[in-house]
Amino acid sequence: MIVKLGYVAMSVELQHASPSQTMTFAQFSKIKDREAAIRKLERIAESNLENCLRLLKHNVGNDIEFFRFSSRLIPLANHEELGDWNYIKPLKEVLGKIAEFLKGHSMRVDFHPDHFVVLNTLDKEILKNSLKTLSMHEALLRGMEVNPEHRCVLHVGGGYDDKEKALEQFIHNWGYIKPGIQKMIMLENDDTTFTVKETLYLCEKLGIPMVFDYHHHLANHEEGDWVSDWDRIVSSWDHSDLPIKMHISSPRSENEFRAHADYVDPEMFLTFLHEVKGSVPELHCMIEAKQKDGALFQLVRDLKERDSLEWLDQTNFVVD
Repeated sequence: MIVKLGYVAMSVELQHASPSQTMTFAQFSKIKDREAAIRKLERIAESNLENCLRLLKHNVGNDIEFFRFSSRLIPLANHEELGDWNYIKPLKEVLGKIAEFLKGHSMRVDFHPDHFVVLNTLDKEILKNSLKTLSMHEALLRGMEVNPEHRCVLHVGGGYDDKEKALEQFIHNWGYIKPGIQKMIMLENDDTTFTVKETLYLCEKLGIPMVFDYHHHLANHEEGDWVSDWDRIVSSWDHSDLPIKMHISSPRSENEFRAHADYVDPEMFLTFLHEVKGSVPELHCMIEAKQKDGALFQLVRDLKERDSLEWLDQTNFVVD
């Protein structure tokens, strides 16, 4: 089984390469000339995307073939006071540069939109804003000439004191979502509300790939071992062109179990890998640790002390 490691959004190794520079609406409002304020927003977004390109080059130099883009690339993109702003148009050139780069290098890229994207809400305004945010992600992917299918991972949403009803509300709202947005979505078990089995219920009913988060499962499970559900998780990817993906992180401490640690515990990760080895030809593992690519490089150093792994290059390996 080939294992490819990825990391989230930004680098602790590269200086001055943040893809999440921002501007608040209060700052925007202080600029008297609205057109000048919009130009400033566009310059920030362009700088964020230029930094994404720097990060992609950094990844290639380190054989990292899996990367999650920041969802904060375009500040105020969906603000109600900026509904007339066509933010993609001025970014076509820099998006085109990313597209060219990705064409020349094998790299899986995706997004994890922020927690306010909730698809099982009863509030029509929240659903509308969630779909606007997902449309922005779709536009960015298309600008990068990346097929948007299965490129946005989401949590199921709120439990609203009745999880069964909340799951059915997700199915109800799904009918209002255009097929292009539906195809972008993957669902992940979360650390407080929806367990592996509950997330799988939706994934199987609606044909959505499931992203297994190992740390979340340890923090939130009502139904025992995840291993018995692994084949179902794998099967949820049958209709996807992409290899199965999972999330790996470690608890910060026993008292702050849900919080992500700076680094990944290699023993915890190896425990997972040895359970699933041989079940799939390729597995992509997204590291959700505070030290970003620093956590990836540290995990590689820790794993290289183990003789049982065959390394393909600097960061990708085979588990026999």
